[in-house]
Amino acid sequence: MPQINGQKVGPIGYGLMGLSWRPDPPTDDVAFACMRAALEAGANFWNGGEIYRTPSGDNSATLLSRYFAKYPEDADRVILSIKGAVGDPAKGVMRPDGSPEEIGRSIETTLSQLGGTKKQIELFEAARIDRSKPLSVTLGAIKSYVDRGLVGGISLSEVSAATIHEAVKIAKVEAVEVELSMWSTDVLTNGVAAACAEHGIPLVAYSPLGRGMLAGRYKSPTDLPEGDFRRHMPRFHPDNFAVNLQLVSQVEALAARKGCTPAQLAIAWVRAVGSRPGMPVVIPLPGGSTPERVAENMKIVELTGAEWEEISETLKKFDVRGTRYPEGMPIEL
Repeated sequence: MPQINGQKVGPIGYGLMGLSWRPDPPTDDVAFACMRAALEAGANFWNGGEIYRTPSGDNSATLLSRYFAKYPEDADRVILSIKGAVGDPAKGVMRPDGSPEEIGRSIETTLSQLGGTKKQIELFEAARIDRSKPLSVTLGAIKSYVDRGLVGGISLSEVSAATIHEAVKIAKVEAVEVELSMWSTDVLTNGVAAACAEHGIPLVAYSPLGRGMLAGRYKSPTDLPEGDFRRHMPRFHPDNFAVNLQLVSQVEALAARKGCTPAQLAIAWVRAVGSRPGMPVVIPLPGGSTPERVAENMKIVELTGAEWEEISETLKKFDVRGTRYPEGMPIEL
């Protein structure tokens, strides 16, 4: 089993965003069933965020506080990673802020929202790097909470290779969370994965299903719910959508021959990246807002060498149309 911060984690993690950051969040009963399904499948590394808020103001930590109150035996089983430090969501502020004051506010707010159900956040990461502050200030602020035992370790989110090389000189980095899927392979060529491998840092791959696209569930932009944030993302714009569906159809064909679902094939490919020469340990981080979908995403599917090569040839021939985020989003990759 892979390890994060010295703790064994399953080969696939679980992303909590879809349980709260959406126009129609599931009920507690459904969300709890999803979380239990993840744990039962061996996915004990969970990633949430202070900003993953429902319209009523619920977020990952408040949801988890109710879950752990009902299932206290699960609190120590879960290795929890939380991203924050982008301003107080309750005030409608959304911008990177790596100041010690904001780091402290974000960590202490999350611990308060957990309501004592967990005594420590195993990993904390600034959701985006605040380039108006020295990285040493931001990481030093998180490290002060590590030293106090309130945070287990430091993770990085959406960072460049240069930031990883800089960060490891300042503090111990336990994980790097970046987007990686068949339609977002930038980190394999821009030095990010290589930097993780060089420093022995696990790469946590969020959106391994291309924000659900590679699962084959969306055939038109109108299939996305009203108010869904993906409607604002360039890859889901109508003029790009039809082109990107071509990759989805190829994934579906490969999955049919493999005897698995398109989602399982896409996640298997992300896991397989970690077995390639020069690559770090890679832990896919799919979500799932029904227990059935969670169970599907957590099933381990292995790719043969021939299947890896076939997918590689497919990806070489396909250019995804549209950027990952709208212009102006604070990302380094």
